[in-house]
Amino acid sequence: MPAGRSHRSRRTRLGVAIAVSTALAAGFTATTANGATQPRNTPHTASSAASPVRADEAADGFASVDALGQDGTYGGRGGETVTVRTLADLEKYATAAKPYVIVVAAAITMDPKGKEIKVASDKTIIGSGTSGHIVGGGFFLGQGVHNVIIRNLTIRDSYAGIWNDKEHDWDAIQMDGAHHVWIDHNDLRNMADGLIDSRKDTTYLTVSWNRLQHDNKAFGIGWTENTTADITIHHNWFHETEQRNPSTDNVAHAHLYNNFLQDDPGTDITSSYGNYARGHTNMVLENSYFDGLNNPVTRDSTATLVQRGSVFSGTSGRNESGGGASFDPRGYYAYTLDAAADVPALVKAGAGPRSSVAAATATTTAAAATLTVAKDGSGQYSSVQAAVNAVPAGNAARTVIAIAPGTYRELVKIPSTKQNVTLQGTGPSRKSTVIVYDNASGTQKPDGSGTYGTGGSATVAAEGDGFQARNLTIANDFDEAAHQDMSGLQAVALRTAADKVFLDSVITEGDQDTLLLDTAAKDRLGRVYMRNSYVVGNVDFIFGRASAVIDASVITLKKRWNGSSAGYITAPSTAAGRKGFLINNSTVNGDVSAATFYLGRPWHAGGDATLDPMTTVRDSTLSAAIRPAPWTDMSGFSWKDDRFAEYRNDGPGAGTASGDRPQLSDTGAAGQEVADWLEGWTPSAS
Repeated sequence: MPAGRSHRSRRTRLGVAIAVSTALAAGFTATTANGATQPRNTPHTASSAASPVRADEAADGFASVDALGQDGTYGGRGGETVTVRTLADLEKYATAAKPYVIVVAAAITMDPKGKEIKVASDKTIIGSGTSGHIVGGGFFLGQGVHNVIIRNLTIRDSYAGIWNDKEHDWDAIQMDGAHHVWIDHNDLRNMADGLIDSRKDTTYLTVSWNRLQHDNKAFGIGWTENTTADITIHHNWFHETEQRNPSTDNVAHAHLYNNFLQDDPGTDITSSYGNYARGHTNMVLENSYFDGLNNPVTRDSTATLVQRGSVFSGTSGRNESGGGASFDPRGYYAYTLDAAADVPALVKAGAGPRSSVAAATATTTAAAATLTVAKDGSGQYSSVQAAVNAVPAGNAARTVIAIAPGTYRELVKIPSTKQNVTLQGTGPSRKSTVIVYDNASGTQKPDGSGTYGTGGSATVAAEGDGFQARNLTIANDFDEAAHQDMSGLQAVALRTAADKVFLDSVITEGDQDTLLLDTAAKDRLGRVYMRNSYVVGNVDFIFGRASAVIDASVITLKKRWNGSSAGYITAPSTAAGRKGFLINNSTVNGDVSAATFYLGRPWHAGGDATLDPMTTVRDSTLSAAIRPAPWTDMSGFSWKDDRFAEYRNDGPGAGTASGDRPQLSDTGAAGQEVADWLEGWTPSAS
């Protein structure tokens, strides 16, 4: 590593950071490592708002590394939170000497066109849902500016009518000598010059989950003869950008992974090159997906480029690596790779600004508690269930159970008496923290009292209203092949039987009956909102009677225990007059054979003919695995007597309206949107 710089591991402080940040997000007090109480600052009275939940998530990649006197990147956390709707207010707070969390809640037009606000240190600038737009200009971070987060914004339209513009240096985000910057979940497009310029030794930079689109110069890095910068670039969608995708010049450690680079055929924009290691750059490129690009990976003879695990589809020209040994990114920070084949669906669903549902402001005013779990004994508890047991019955305030990375092989139950419980993985990805067990419906209970049954097989069972899970994996790894003599092979990973359940950035994985979304009773409402997540399984693996939305997620189809492809995604058992399942803006894929999976079938639990099962799949991408007639009967009940429909799906598994494939009209679809399912509830993280 370069002289004079240090990289301390963030692992020792991660649990405390999550505990503090999640408490601050909802306006609570937080307990620091030494046990002192850290009060929440009072928002600015003129233009304040509760801190958006996304404002307090922890940076990853090189932005998370402690160096240059900066303890990772946390932006304006701990400062006042202000909401801005005018250019004057945005500039006032962004350039101030004090820390601020600045919530952009409107489209703000730069005047004059091309203006770049000079952001000062210790700032979080974050859009409110999808309403935060910066039009005709952007942001500039000068020499020494540090600890800045720019998230959830659309920055657009400074284009001056000249494609390869040499006259107007009007970028979305330009950095000259800054450090510790996190650029995350933005939509950057149609600018006069670059979308992102990282210049003059800008370092400890992470650029993640952004859409960079419709521009000549996407992301340029360099403008220096020094080779000192450390940069992480992951899960970005480079779409219809000609050059600088990125162009990486003289970077000491450039780690690029799980990016999706796409050049559509037949358009006016043609890619010149994809990832480019220039000068003396030292680059590691992992598990990205290149679709239709010219010269997808190039390097100068002076650069080092190690690439592994990427997918190249319809590419041509230079695809290079070499130059000697590279560096190991895990020597600087922890991370988890997604499979390259999953990257297009994952990034298309997750990149860019997140909706008002996902980025809702926290409104709870009661005090929260944070309990920590770590297998190595560094937390308050060594098992998740022990922490749940410590939550007092009848708790009105939220309790966040912050779980350190690791695999927790245990059963977890949150009873109905314990409401507002959050299970929060504290690792860098949802794969870092895993709760797993292997009970099935037919598994004998240890006390000899019978078998568990389907609902009782769940690895995690959440019966308390207000349950939340975030940034973790919940799995059931029951081995069907080894138990073919058993009656009852259903094996649930997660069962919810509660109202106002929020599942955010989680993986639920199993085979048959992975995700049971239920209600406490047939006449009880059970609303569930799941976002930015994976659901993996093969038979009826999303089932139950809840009113549940699966939004901006990936549904992964899995082969059966014997290697065959056949299955059903949903099995709703909706009560009459209730909403059932809504799969919205998501992707269905998986390594299975074509035309082998149904979208769903009606589950009349216990033969109850009064039920009215419902699944709607809309605005989603369906793989070829979906059958041309995607709905089927179950246990003597016809799907045509219940409520199954599609709307505006695409992909090879989509189809046109027919008697076997009902499609909603535009009028019907207007009454089947996310808000209709949530019925006035706005999910907000804690």
